Amino acid sequence: MGKFEVYKNKSGEFRFRLKAGDGQTILASEGYTSKAARDNGVESVRKNASDEKRYTNGVSTSNQSYFNLTATDSQIIGKSEMYDSESARDNGIQSVMNTAPEARVVES
Repeated sequence: MGKFEVYKNKSGEFRFRLKAGDGQTILASEGYTSKAARDNGVESVRKNASDEKRYTNGVSTSNQSYFNLTATDSQIIGKSEMYDSESARDNGIQSVMNTAPEARVVES
């Protein structure tokens, strides 16, 4: 079962990571100024993860594939890691879709 790891980084930002059941990070948040804003971000990921229209795909300057998960207002609520292929990226999207709705929240 997957989990949202919630934490505060060294610069004082509140963040989360969505991890798959195998412990691999499949989505990471932006920095938030408060725990409440971060927690709203987690809930937004839960709410939007199952909607294929909420994912945007991209290719980095080093030719690696990635995706962003967006809210209904088009704001990015999570970013993926870099993938070596489009099929690996697509598997990452499927993993977020399957994991996020039921993932537990843990402090790290």
